Amino acid sequence: RVQLVESGGGSVQTGGSLRLSCAANDYTYSGNCMGWFRQAPGEEREGVAFIWDGGKSTYYADPVKGRFTISRGDTKTSVFMQMNNLRPEDTAMYYCAAGLTIEYLCLAGTDFDNWGQGTQVAVSS
Repeated sequence: RVQLVESGGGSVQTGGSLRLSCAANDYTYSGNCMGWFRQAPGEEREGVAFIWDGGKSTYYADPVKGRFTISRGDTKTSVFMQMNNLRPEDTAMYYCAAGLTIEYLCLAGTDFDNWGQGTQVAVSS
């Protein structure tokens, strides 16, 4: 298993922006699917955005469409998520995940076998 390390979380006001980063600690990692999940207190974990094969296809959950953008780094061992126009309902622990799978399973948010420890995002009104 590869270790994923997230960064970039924090506290912002409604309408603010944050950029989450996630890097694998193994530069030879060749997983073709990376993504972000989030879990708010008392809620189930939900998929936020996924990216397959370096950006050939992406998926966004409806609540974040048009506000969040997922991208891979040049080395393909990192993934980023730019979050704009943040809302209080975006408050959650955000987790990076990675795997090696086919396109539709990646974009369905399944087949992730590597997970980060999470980074907290708090949006105040």
